[in-house]
Amino acid sequence: MALALREMQTTYGRSPGGYIWLVLEPVLGIALLTFIFSFAFRAPALGSEFAPFYASGMVPFLFYTDVSNKVAGSLTFSRQLLAYPSVTYMDAIFGRMLVNVFSQLLASYVIFTGIILLYDTQGAIDLLRIIKSFCMVIVLAFGVGIVNCFLRLRFPVWVTIWGIINRPMFLISCILFLFESVPQPYQDLLWYNPLIHIVGEMRAGFYSNYSAPYVSQLYVYGVSLGLAVIGLVLLRRFHRELLER
Repeated sequence: MALALREMQTTYGRSPGGYIWLVLEPVLGIALLTFIFSFAFRAPALGSEFAPFYASGMVPFLFYTDVSNKVAGSLTFSRQLLAYPSVTYMDAIFGRMLVNVFSQLLASYVIFTGIILLYDTQGAIDLLRIIKSFCMVIVLAFGVGIVNCFLRLRFPVWVTIWGIINRPMFLISCILFLFESVPQPYQDLLWYNPLIHIVGEMRAGFYSNYSAPYVSQLYVYGVSLGLAVIGLVLLRRFHRELLER
């Protein structure tokens, strides 16, 4: 709890606006996409409004990016506190993860509530599918973050390498288009991107006429938990040695 409170104060308590920017960042991104693509297209791939379509893709993507990056940097962030015997590396990881997961859930709730009130989502919201999408993105962010946490400590240059690898993810995660619109054989290759399934599940929750049959929760959880197990085993074995370097 102390580490969580420290994370809240450090991340959101020192900047003007604090949690307001957590909501403004995706809102401004959605507004920019809506403004640009409304000139190029008469309607989005789903529904009649651009904002709900892009929000259902951008919100889970930003959720994944923020939480995975915060988990990846958790041991570096709390390195000095880990010198105390009562503070374990798992305390540092879960303290930081919990704060950022609940922060992103809060921001997502505010954004989606505004979307539902302001725009026609064409049908009843399937809350269960939206919750499933959030569950998948939380587990994926944890798995990716844990592996990157080890790699950052073991290879400091990994921060730069991962940044380069991760840049195309916004374009290949079906935020701007539907998975079904991608031609073969690229569609089969994109299927292995776990974010495709998360975004698809989120959109199926917002649009009653969109079933997203390609979504595989088993695949997302399998990849996520596999990465989490690998990362935790490596951290358990090497975290003290790496933190003392």
